[in-house]
Amino acid sequence: MQDTSSQYDKIITKCRDLFNRKMKDYGSAWRILRLPSLTDQIFIKAQRIRSLQENEIQKVDEGQVSEFIGIINYCTMALIQLEKGIADQPDLSPEEASKLYDKQISVTKNLMMNKNHDYGEAWREMRVSSLTDLILQKLLRVKQIEDNKGKTSVSEGVDANYQDMINYAVFAMIHLGEAEN
Repeated sequence: MQDTSSQYDKIITKCRDLFNRKMKDYGSAWRILRLPSLTDQIFIKAQRIRSLQENEIQKVDEGQVSEFIGIINYCTMALIQLEKGIADQPDLSPEEASKLYDKQISVTKNLMMNKNHDYGEAWREMRVSSLTDLILQKLLRVKQIEDNKGKTSVSEGVDANYQDMINYAVFAMIHLGEAEN
């Protein structure tokens, strides 16, 4: 499991670096996005990945990795929005946003490590396409919870689903060899 932890950290470093660079370019404009808007952005990324996996011809020269990075970063933004609420204007400095990013990823990684222990790293035997399908399933769950105004009777909330999507996307990137780069 030590290998998983270091591979996870390498993937997150790539994602965090892109997040921080975009914060310098755009600021925290994303802070105005409501959760359904973030969910839809994640859905677009996951659908594109599935399309890339199923179609032989690709018309845009960006592969699965950049889309998985997008999923990780948008899910992290959603978790920050859940914690802080939606803003009317960009309200975070790059430093504040980076700290919030790290906080959400720390909680999410801890969840992954606990589940990974209990499941015996079963994800290592899974295909990237299965991880993509699980992300899409989680997105459909989140959309349903959002349509239900956040109410669930027996299910986990949207935060746990965003965390699972982050972890599935990291696993997919590890399978795609991104932790070695």
